[in-house]
Amino acid sequence: MENKELEKFLVQENLLSEEAAAKIRAEAESTNRSFEKVIHARNLLSEEEIAKAKAKLFKIPYKKIDLDSINEDVFRLIPEDNIRTYLIVPLSKTDELLVAGIVEPNNPNAAEALRFLAKRLKVNLGVYIVTPGDINSVLRKFSAVPQEIESALKVLNIKPGEGLSHFQKITKLEEEMSKSKIDAPIIRIVSSLLKEAVNLEASDIHIEPQRFKTRIRFRLNGDLKEFTTLPAELSQALISRVKVLSNLKLDETRKPQDGRFRTIIFEKEIDFRVATFPTPTGEKVALRVLDPEVGLRDLGEIGIIGRNAQLLTEGVKKPYGMILLTGPTGSGKTTTLYALMRILNEEKVNVLSLEDPVEYTIDGVNQSQVRPEIGYTFASGLRQILRQDPDILMVGEIRDAETAELAVHAALTGHIVLSTLHTNNAVGVIPRLLDMKISPYLLPSALNLMASQRLISRICQACRRAEEAPAGIVPIIKKELSKLSGNLILKYKEPFRIYRSEGCATCRHKGIDGRTALFELFQMTHELGEILSSGDLTENKILDEAKRQNIISLRQDGIMKALDGLVNIEEVLRETKEL
Repeated sequence: MENKELEKFLVQENLLSEEAAAKIRAEAESTNRSFEKVIHARNLLSEEEIAKAKAKLFKIPYKKIDLDSINEDVFRLIPEDNIRTYLIVPLSKTDELLVAGIVEPNNPNAAEALRFLAKRLKVNLGVYIVTPGDINSVLRKFSAVPQEIESALKVLNIKPGEGLSHFQKITKLEEEMSKSKIDAPIIRIVSSLLKEAVNLEASDIHIEPQRFKTRIRFRLNGDLKEFTTLPAELSQALISRVKVLSNLKLDETRKPQDGRFRTIIFEKEIDFRVATFPTPTGEKVALRVLDPEVGLRDLGEIGIIGRNAQLLTEGVKKPYGMILLTGPTGSGKTTTLYALMRILNEEKVNVLSLEDPVEYTIDGVNQSQVRPEIGYTFASGLRQILRQDPDILMVGEIRDAETAELAVHAALTGHIVLSTLHTNNAVGVIPRLLDMKISPYLLPSALNLMASQRLISRICQACRRAEEAPAGIVPIIKKELSKLSGNLILKYKEPFRIYRSEGCATCRHKGIDGRTALFELFQMTHELGEILSSGDLTENKILDEAKRQNIISLRQDGIMKALDGLVNIEEVLRETKEL
C-alpha cells in the first residue's frame, strides 16, 4: 500500500518522472524489493528527500535525529532486533510521553509495536518520520557487540596455553599437546565482529595473533584502530572459522590464501574479501568489508563538487573517449569509477568492466574479474571484451603498454573508456602514456579527461567550530586562492576562517565523520591537442596549458573545502603539493 501511495506522491511532487517511477516499480516487483530500496539503489533521491516527502504525504513531521539527545536507557526500551526489523527507534521519554522515530509509517507491524510499547509504559505516543541512516547511527552509538563477545568468552572457559602456536607457547617437555575446540562461542564472536565492522562502516578487519593476545583492529576513516583484544589461545580458532566461511583450506597454514564470502547483515548483502598471511605467532587474516551502501556513492558524496563535478559530468556524457583517474593506492579511484559507471548505466547501453578484483556488484553492469595466473589479464580481457558489443568499458588499471594501447584504440573506435593510472597528478597522465609508447598524435582524439584525487578525513559537521586561520598558514591560503578564477576568488575573503571538530556523539567523539576526496581535473582541449601534435611537448608546456584552463589543483580544492568547513587545513597541506 505504502509503495503505491509513495510512488504516486513522488511523481505528483515532480521528484520522479512517471517513466522513472514505472521502471522502479517493475524492478521492485521483479526483485522482491521495496519501491524505496530501488530508488536508493538507483541513486535517484536521498534518504532525507524521501523522508520529507513521506512527512508531507502522511502529515507526520520529519525529524533529523540528534544523537546527543538520546540516552541508552531510552534506546533499550525497544530490543535492537525490533529496531532493525521494524525501523523504529525511541527518541525520548517523559512520565507522560514517549517520542519515537519511524521510517515506514504505513507499516502496520511497526505502528503496532510502538502503540504496544506506549501502552505498556502507560504514556502517550508522539511520532516523527526519520531516515534509515539516522536509525543506523543510533544503533552504532549503542552497539551491544562488546557485551556479546564478553558473554561468548565466558562460555568458552579457555585453558591457558590451549590453541597457541609454537611461537606463542612456552612448552614443557612433559606437557601433552591439546586440541583447540571450535564451537558456538567462536561462531558468535566472529559473527559479532563482522556485524560491528558493518555497523561502524569499517573498511577492513584485521585478526592478528600475537605472543600474549589476539588483537582485533578495524580500519575506520583510513586509519587502523584497535577494537578489542582477545586471549591469544583464540587466534587460530577465530581464523579457522573465517576460513570455513570463505572456503579456504584449514590445513594449509604455511602460505597465504585468498577467499571471499557473502552474508546478510542488518538485512543487507555484504561481501567479505579474505586474505591470510602466515606469521611466527600463527596465521593473520585481513577481511575487506564490501558494503554497497558505503562503497557505492554519487559524485557529491565522494567530494566532487562545483566546477569539477560539472566538468566530470559533461565529460562522461561525451559519445566516446577516455577518462583516466590517478592517485596512490587507497585514494578512492575505484569508488569514483563506480560512481561514474552508475551515471552511465542505462538500459540503452552495454556497460562492461574488467576488475581486479570485483569489489561491488552493480545491477546492469557486466563485471568480470581478471585472473593473471591463468592468462586472463587486463590486456587479454580487453581484447575479448571488445567482441561483446560494448558501449562503455571500465578497465580497473592500465598497468602496461599493451593495455594502454588497447584502451586508446577502444576509445578511438567509438567507446567510452574509464580506467586508472599511477601518476602523482592529473597533468602527469600524458607523460605517463607517452612512456608507455602511445603515439602523441592519438591522444587528442582518445583522451577526454584526466583526474587526480586524494582521500582525507572529513571533520564532523555536528560539532565543528570556526576559528581564525593560523598566521603561518594564511600566506599559503592567499597564494593558492590567487591562482583561482574570479568567481572563486571573490567567495573567500580575509580574515580566513578554518574549522575544527572536538568530537560528539554523532562522530563517536572522534571529530571525524568519514572521508572526502580532493580532486584535480585536466581537460583535453584544442590547445593541448596542438601541443601534442606539434612534436614539441615539454612538461612546462603542459603546466602552462593547465594554468590556462584555470585547473583547480588538489591543494586548491583542499583549501577551499577547509574554508568551507569540510576538512582540516593542516591535513590538506600535509597530503598535497603546490602544482
